[in-house]
Amino acid sequence: MFDIARRTALGAVLLLLMPAAVWISGWMWTPGGDPAVLRPLYWVTETVSEPWGILTTVILCGWVLWCLRFRLKPAAVLVVIIVLSLLAGQYVKDFIKGEVREPRPYVAWLGADHQMNIGEFYALKNKARARQVKDILGDNAQIPHWLNKSWQNDTGYAFPSGHTMFAATWALLGIGLLWQRKHYKTVTVLMVWAVVVMGSRLMLGMHWPRDLMVSVGISWLLVMLACWLTERYVGPLTPPPAEKREISERE
Repeated sequence: MFDIARRTALGAVLLLLMPAAVWISGWMWTPGGDPAVLRPLYWVTETVSEPWGILTTVILCGWVLWCLRFRLKPAAVLVVIIVLSLLAGQYVKDFIKGEVREPRPYVAWLGADHQMNIGEFYALKNKARARQVKDILGDNAQIPHWLNKSWQNDTGYAFPSGHTMFAATWALLGIGLLWQRKHYKTVTVLMVWAVVVMGSRLMLGMHWPRDLMVSVGISWLLVMLACWLTERYVGPLTPPPAEKREISERE
């Protein structure tokens, strides 16, 4: 378990590098980014948003189980542990958001540049917030139509980032579950995907760098718990001798 903690902690540090660098640099989100850059980032962020996040979970669960070659019963238990870890992250996110109540960057911009009362905005129900965003922006040329719609669908608080927590949890689960079986390509893809998801949240005006950093820390704690539960109720994450031979042949 110590080796898993060490590897996943290193993975968390790697995920923290980008938002930490952005925070230190003093970069602040402003509207009017290049749509050619923002649109692909929007597609990436949608892999985590509802309902596509469910499909992402199904695909990644299937791939992880294929990599691990678990029998039916331990595979089912592992899926339950993974799903509960993801759901726990979203529950923690919702609880903290309700306590901290930090406005999103785009909401702060609407308050500063469009004289919107942020306190009154967050006192409204979600549908009323969406209508207010739509009414204020109108046909604002700085904001693409698809980003306008995205903001209308995501009017909650900023801190922490649920999208980051979802992607970072999957990336660190990849390290915890698959690294010892030498599925390095899968781990690399998950890590890169998580970093791009995090970057998309910054570039689309949804989060501040500190939101991402705290989310990565929470994800690491959840992954540590998930790996401990896996070793306790499913079995050791080190590959058995027969699989070690298969891994050697694969390499």
